[in-house]
Amino acid sequence: MDIYAEIVRLRQQGRAAALATIIQVRGSIPAYETAKLLVRDDGTMMGTVGGGCVEADVWQAARQVIEEQKPRRLNFQLNHPVEEGQGLICGGALEVFIEPILAQPVLIICGGGHVGRALSQAAVLAGFDSVILDDRPAFASRERFPEARDVFTGEYEALWPRLPLHSNSYLAIATRGHQDDLRLLRLALASPVPARYIGMIGSRRKVIEIFRALAAEGVSDDALARVHAPIGLEIGAVTPEEIAAAIVAEMIAVRRQAPLAAIAPKRLTRLPSKQKE
Repeated sequence: MDIYAEIVRLRQQGRAAALATIIQVRGSIPAYETAKLLVRDDGTMMGTVGGGCVEADVWQAARQVIEEQKPRRLNFQLNHPVEEGQGLICGGALEVFIEPILAQPVLIICGGGHVGRALSQAAVLAGFDSVILDDRPAFASRERFPEARDVFTGEYEALWPRLPLHSNSYLAIATRGHQDDLRLLRLALASPVPARYIGMIGSRRKVIEIFRALAAEGVSDDALARVHAPIGLEIGAVTPEEIAAAIVAEMIAVRRQAPLAAIAPKRLTRLPSKQKE
């Protein structure tokens, strides 16, 4: 497998990486221009930029690039005296460009109704893969969602293990009823691999009722605080298309690490008492 095939594999799995490439060479170096080193999110490597101290420094910088999602350039002078013990005595110089390899974000839309349909279209335009989940074959179909990567139809609990859940997954819960939303939020919060974003549609009163039901089951306040509910940025959205735009905007803010105050002004940070509803 070459580096490019490995990048495709990692992105499909929702994993991040950094790709280091020698972009300029002057004089003698222990590698060649365009040589590449892929550093995965778990620290493992593929390829080489020459080994030794250069590769160790590139690996360390690549880990930071993965964390910050910002590219970097590194310059090396390989002309240290032998007595310094650095091992960089080739006499040349090189420049390395390290770029982040971002995982392909996937939006799992729970509910194939009007909002779900508009949301899938808007999310794909914004660079997300969309996956549709609904227990009604008439609503979860290729005819309704031609742009979707996958469409799943059936009982939610049975289908849940088949969904592409990973650290770069986004979940939007927008089914036809409160009980189904409750079931899906329960599954989302119990998932061993937490989604990067969990959002649930509904009024503030509905959110409070569902949160209370889950809290009574033992779900922690910290877990509930992760949920973006009511879902989407507060822009006065009314139509399914406007609601979809508000949800996608919120997901982009999460993806691009916008300040929390900009993306969560209306989330419930704690469950209110009945007297304060």
